[in-house]
Amino acid sequence: MTAHFRASGNGNLVGEGLAMNCAYGKSGMIDASVKAEGDGASPVGLWAMKRVFWRPDRLARPQTGLTTVPLRPHDGWCDAPNDPMYNRPVRLPYPASCERLWREDPVYDVIVELDHNSAPVIPGAGSAIFFHLAHDDYRSTEGCIAVSKSDMLEVLSRCGPGSILEIAD
Repeated sequence: MTAHFRASGNGNLVGEGLAMNCAYGKSGMIDASVKAEGDGASPVGLWAMKRVFWRPDRLARPQTGLTTVPLRPHDGWCDAPNDPMYNRPVRLPYPASCERLWREDPVYDVIVELDHNSAPVIPGAGSAIFFHLAHDDYRSTEGCIAVSKSDMLEVLSRCGPGSILEIAD
């Protein structure tokens, strides 16, 4: 059950017979080779969809062939380039800079970890590039790709090991 979806700079995500709106980085899209921590850009490339994190207090486990992991209130993601856990999940509180995954707003109710800057992790080359839920107004992200909850659940239902999210300028 591998799938291929393509997010483009015109705010569309297509693949597997689906077409939907998407949000992307506030700085647009950038070649992954020059992606930098905090630049607000979505990295152009083919990114494997790794794991799906979800808020079990807000929705049922998404139906997908991808590995699923329930989020917990102490889950975070390290965004400190000089830390050994950079671009990896951490338990909060954590001594270095981190993004909290258990948020008040719903945008991280479902998060798909993308295989950006992960093998090997290069300090400063961008962290926490996710496929997650969009705000109602589809405002820009900090570098991620985001869709509505209903669209996300439809996408995930078509995904399994080897599924790809392509970010294309």
